[in-house]
Amino acid sequence: MEISQILPFVAGIASFLVAGGLVAWISKQPTGTKEMMDISNAVKEGAAAFLKREMKIIVPVAIGLSVIIGVFLTPSNGIAFAVGATLSAVAGVISLKITVKAAVRAAHLSSSGLGKTFAMAFRGGATVGLAVPAMALLAITGLYVIYPDPITIAGVGIGASLIALFIRIGGGIFTKAADMGADLVGKVEVNIPEDDPRNPATIADNVGDNVGDAAGMGSDVYESYIVTILAALLIAALIGAPNFFLYPILIGSSGMIASIIGVVIVGSKNITDVMKPLNRSFYVSAAIAIGLNFVFITQFIGESAVAYALFGSTVIGVILVPIIQKITDYYTSYKQSPVKEIADSAKWGYASLTLMGIIKGMQSTGPFMIALVVAIILSYTIASGAAPEGTDPVLYGIFGTSLTAMAMLSLAGIVLSIDAFGPIADNAGGIVEMTGMGEENRKVTDEIDAVGNTTKAVTKGFAIASAALAALAMIQAFQFEASHIFAGILILDYSLTNPAIIVGLLIGGLIPFIITGQLINGVSRAAGKMVDEVRRQFKADSGILAGTSKPDYAKCVDIATVASIKELWKPAIVAILAPIILGILLGPTAVAGLLMGAVVTGILLAYHLANTGGAWDNAKKLVEMRGEKGSEIHKVAVVGDIIGDPYKDTAGPALNTVIKLLNTIAIVFVSAFVAILAI
Repeated sequence: MEISQILPFVAGIASFLVAGGLVAWISKQPTGTKEMMDISNAVKEGAAAFLKREMKIIVPVAIGLSVIIGVFLTPSNGIAFAVGATLSAVAGVISLKITVKAAVRAAHLSSSGLGKTFAMAFRGGATVGLAVPAMALLAITGLYVIYPDPITIAGVGIGASLIALFIRIGGGIFTKAADMGADLVGKVEVNIPEDDPRNPATIADNVGDNVGDAAGMGSDVYESYIVTILAALLIAALIGAPNFFLYPILIGSSGMIASIIGVVIVGSKNITDVMKPLNRSFYVSAAIAIGLNFVFITQFIGESAVAYALFGSTVIGVILVPIIQKITDYYTSYKQSPVKEIADSAKWGYASLTLMGIIKGMQSTGPFMIALVVAIILSYTIASGAAPEGTDPVLYGIFGTSLTAMAMLSLAGIVLSIDAFGPIADNAGGIVEMTGMGEENRKVTDEIDAVGNTTKAVTKGFAIASAALAALAMIQAFQFEASHIFAGILILDYSLTNPAIIVGLLIGGLIPFIITGQLINGVSRAAGKMVDEVRRQFKADSGILAGTSKPDYAKCVDIATVASIKELWKPAIVAILAPIILGILLGPTAVAGLLMGAVVTGILLAYHLANTGGAWDNAKKLVEMRGEKGSEIHKVAVVGDIIGDPYKDTAGPALNTVIKLLNTIAIVFVSAFVAILAI
């Protein structure tokens, strides 16, 4: 193997080694009192029980699909599906275990001040941030080395997306059912603090933070990385220029190396504003990634006009990350005017706060989409304009856009590191509250948690933007693959005069709304069961609120587990069957319309949901930071946060996974799209 082929393996292994070093450091730190460890163990056991029951459903489905794809399509795609699915589950498990381990230690360190608490939370998050993308990079590189034709390993995308969707949906419904149940009864009805040990749902709430925010985000970013690099490889194969095949993987290597450096420069000294070291870490990583991308393309690909143009596309992708970050931060941070306006609107009641949150979430989609459009135009224009004479400039333009997406995802290591400390801080705050460590300790965890709410929203925006760019490349790859398979059999007309395209656009545009409705309805049903259980326990045993009796935490964990697993199937079935059924009935053109319709509505809806929920959450935080806990305004803000929970942590994040699952399903099953009802 040449150096360019070895480099991705070196970068991935190095990232794992650094992540292992961070785990060793975290494990050596003191865990605190026995009471703190009891709570941590209860959360760990609850999370493990949820994942075990979820995997009992997911594993047989994954094995069955792997066999079906391998037998009826291609064996390599069946193997790739199995790899993608397995590692997606592993990504979730790694994220879950590290978050639980770091949270109790961060709670203990809250007595030592902001710096040490932040360092523990960040290094816990960085372990996830370095391990998950490294796993994705090694998986896709290994498959590509064994099977050099990307279309024969497209199944890896289905496996990654399907399992990520299951974990996202299951974890999202679990966490929001528990959160809503705990808040509606605990905060609103009986006026006890968040994470109060008297609340029967508080352990389930903390378990939910791990299975939803940690495991869900880990599998989500892994899946985004896999599908984005797969899209770039598919377009590279269509171009037919072997020297460009490795560049998407080399971009992943550069981002991996840059993320390692970004992580290790974050310390614990002299920290007064948590965002400053996080921003510094990101910008250092971004600069290193740009430099390495230039070195790799000139050293391993060659110096030419098209090479420089493709490098320019990667620069656009790296720059797009902080732009999306700034837009998301503006609409979700408690320091910015939109969240301040939402918090201020709480004094006029529930309706005012709800409407203001929806308004700001909708407004946020404007600058977000403008940023994406500019990135698409620039990357396409630069790359297509440099296409060698006699080649298809359209393919080069699309390849440039796919590299922009890959450059974004190459920074997943540092972005996920910055995100993953959020649920650690949230869990640490819960442990501080439940063990009665004091108001000063809670202030420390609250400050980190408030920043974590913003960084979680930023990461969701990051994943949504990358889904949009990757989906465009996947749609083009789908069209070219369909033209190859159905040459001389079907006339593939992708113009808007074709009614099949219109039908596909309408159905595709509808799918994100159907799935959003299913998910929010699922959270509502599960939360209703949780509310009933918490009320039952308070009514049955008055000693719980008096502090003389211990609530039945396990019952609430069980309710959330059963309810969330029950809701797994509907969204997954819609995402899997819609392109297959439409393709069989109306053919590839209708499926192309479906994919584009789902991208257009799904991306905007996902970003709106994520930002609206994030803004409501931080509006509540802002009200609390203003010293208005327990007031009528605070109750209004709490209800806004409750409404936003399924928005930001269930429906919004699931949609970007749905979009990528639709695309990978379409590409792998394209040969079955025979157009029975040709129109």
